[in-house]
Amino acid sequence: MAVKLHNPGYNHAKELIGERHAVLDDRDSWSEHQPSAAEENAFIDAHGYREYGRWHLAVDDAANPETKGHYKFPYGDFHDVHRCAILSAESRAAQRKYADVQSAAAHIHGMLETLRQGVSSGSAAPRQSAR
Repeated sequence: MAVKLHNPGYNHAKELIGERHAVLDDRDSWSEHQPSAAEENAFIDAHGYREYGRWHLAVDDAANPETKGHYKFPYGDFHDVHRCAILSAESRAAQRKYADVQSAAAHIHGMLETLRQGVSSGSAAPRQSAR
């Protein structure tokens, strides 16, 4: 298994944050906020695996690209980037020594923290998920 950074996912996350499509949630909220298997399947049915992959920071190049197993380190709910997912990805990538994924997650984490600081200093709040 060779897990590596998935640039389309990484770039998509940065674009979403730039558009303020972010949920600045707590570290341990991802288990509650992540899409269910049924929601993932519905998204794939509607948009395909390529679009599904844009919601992940990494790919496993040993897995078929037309399977969920190909995509690793999800970071959002198909609407917004979730801070809790990025924190989880950053930690798991460090544990598994996926340096490129860890670095990308750390960069996105920094972008979210900048957004969070802007909110606390009176800037407009990011878009919030209905989840």
